[in-house]
Amino acid sequence: MAVRTEGTPCWVDAQLPDLEAGKRFYGELFGWTFDPDRDEALLDGRRAAGLVPKRDGRMPTTWTLYLATGNAGTLAARIKSAGGQMVMEPYPVGPFGVYALAADPGGAVFGLRQEGDDDGFEVTNEPGAFCWMEIYTRRPEAVDTFYASVFGYLGRQADAGEEGRDAGFDYRVWSPPGSRPGDDSAFGGRAVITDDFPAEMPGHVLVYFAVADCDEACETTVRLGGRIATPAFDTPHGRIAVLHDNQGARFAVLAEPGTAEPGTAEPGRAEPKTPPTG
Repeated sequence: MAVRTEGTPCWVDAQLPDLEAGKRFYGELFGWTFDPDRDEALLDGRRAAGLVPKRDGRMPTTWTLYLATGNAGTLAARIKSAGGQMVMEPYPVGPFGVYALAADPGGAVFGLRQEGDDDGFEVTNEPGAFCWMEIYTRRPEAVDTFYASVFGYLGRQADAGEEGRDAGFDYRVWSPPGSRPGDDSAFGGRAVITDDFPAEMPGHVLVYFAVADCDEACETTVRLGGRIATPAFDTPHGRIAVLHDNQGARFAVLAEPGTAEPGTAEPGRAEPKTPPTG
């Protein structure tokens, strides 16, 4: 079993009130099939994501991103020491390892996953699979310090001119420790919730899935009962849209200009002129 670098994305799942409706929606949108014995979506037979029945109606219907760790207990202590908090302390999940939920200083909630008998993703960075993550926050300095301290993230500030944005554009691209910051190693980034966003929008994580055709994915989403939060728009890294599924879970899709390769997409460095309203 390959050991993932601590702090890098290793899994995503959605907690849904109607699991069968979710399977129909994502099965058609992404071409997923489903393991009959596990709450997992498969892309050409490879583990791509989890669809989980929501057992507590007070919990949000949302996609959760999980970051890899070799020791969830030790990492939980670091999170608390660095100004974050544990939403759910580490707990064993059979063959899936040890899970936990945490929140950064800006309130964005993310998961931790300590490897079990399997190692999360078997496929990424191709149509129908996870390809990018973003942390949205109103406290960029505190959040940058938190992720650098807890996970050792290496940050590179996006160039506003290259992105076609105003001089005040603030986006930080993250690479794992031990790598050289840049397109080849980047796996996600930090965006700022500006005054252009709804005042009630909290800090959050946005999960991206690769698609072959962004506009087609938008049309399919609406046809299946979902909705478009941010219509498709072009960036230097591909065409992007932010969507909600037919039960309200929010996610983004990216169609890259060419063939997607692991570690090369940086979709979030160019946010839409009209930010998401969902």
